[in-house]
Amino acid sequence: MALKSSPVLFGLLARLSRRSFSTSKALASKPVTVRDALNQAIDEEMERDDKVFVLGEEVAQYDGAYKVTRGLWKKYGDKRVIDTPITEIGFAGIAVGAAFAGLRPICEFMTFNFSMQAIDHIINSAAKTFYMSAGAVPVPVVFRGPNGAAAGVAAQHSQCFGAWYGHCPGLKVLMPYSSEDAKGLLKAAIRDNDPVVFLEDEILYGMPFPMSDEALAPDFVLPIGKAKIERPGNHITVVCAGKATDTALQAANELSGKGIECEVINLRSIRPMDFDTIAQSVAKTHHLITVEQGWPQSGIGAEICARVMESPTFFELDAPAWRVSGADVPMPYARALEALALPRAADVVAAAAAVIGNKIAEAAN
Repeated sequence: MALKSSPVLFGLLARLSRRSFSTSKALASKPVTVRDALNQAIDEEMERDDKVFVLGEEVAQYDGAYKVTRGLWKKYGDKRVIDTPITEIGFAGIAVGAAFAGLRPICEFMTFNFSMQAIDHIINSAAKTFYMSAGAVPVPVVFRGPNGAAAGVAAQHSQCFGAWYGHCPGLKVLMPYSSEDAKGLLKAAIRDNDPVVFLEDEILYGMPFPMSDEALAPDFVLPIGKAKIERPGNHITVVCAGKATDTALQAANELSGKGIECEVINLRSIRPMDFDTIAQSVAKTHHLITVEQGWPQSGIGAEICARVMESPTFFELDAPAWRVSGADVPMPYARALEALALPRAADVVAAAAAVIGNKIAEAAN
């Protein structure tokens, strides 16, 4: 009797499949989408603190435009999950006022492009009040929602606000990449006494990432202002955040096949920025590329390059730093042009060739 057809073997395999052979983080992890990780974070913080509430367009009965607030209205009711009219300037002002009064609002913008309607409240009220009150009035509000490019929604719905809000003192600006980022950083943002702009990526909402038991626990919180090395490497530092991290990791995989190992740094936090991690990496690799979906002028990459130029890290570089960004144009509607307007892995690979082309050539020979 052939062993592979034995009922005894099938029974043995069934029993083995129910056993846990490893408790390592990789094998013990559970895939969770970014959307569900954000939902977990809000749910856990609302359960932990009755001062936390959510407001925005369609966040309650419709469960959120992107289902990030799914199930919260049924669980917490009208007083803590509040549908608002379509008036960003109105409900953002309510959120800031509630924070002045000691509550902890989570203000959802259906897209951060619409936060332009509310930017006076975000900058002039939320960001500046703690300073202008000499520390007497904290403003614990979170402004969150999808940021950056979506797909096929043209110029007025597809721009990155990382540099816009990162420019302003008084705000903390976070840009998660993975599900672990999304949950840990959002919980930290909700607990923080400063106003936080939380920039999510619509394209990443449905993407599953592994989450360990530690990350799934209700007490899991990530520190604000600390970057994560997503992939270690010795030849070139690639700094990115949000969806650009996925682009950088794709490029790193391709470059690895050419003998070039990239150290990919996921910033997580745009303001405050973890420049120490960048500096330590550049001291090791002696080369730097930044990747972002936003426009090049006055962008996040420009800020990183300026900090390198103004610090001893400049003397660690063996070649000029290189920025990979979105094209300096409003987002086109046409699909082919849209793809060309956003940074691609091939653009990062080309930047690496420009920065350390001689080493790539050596590795190929």
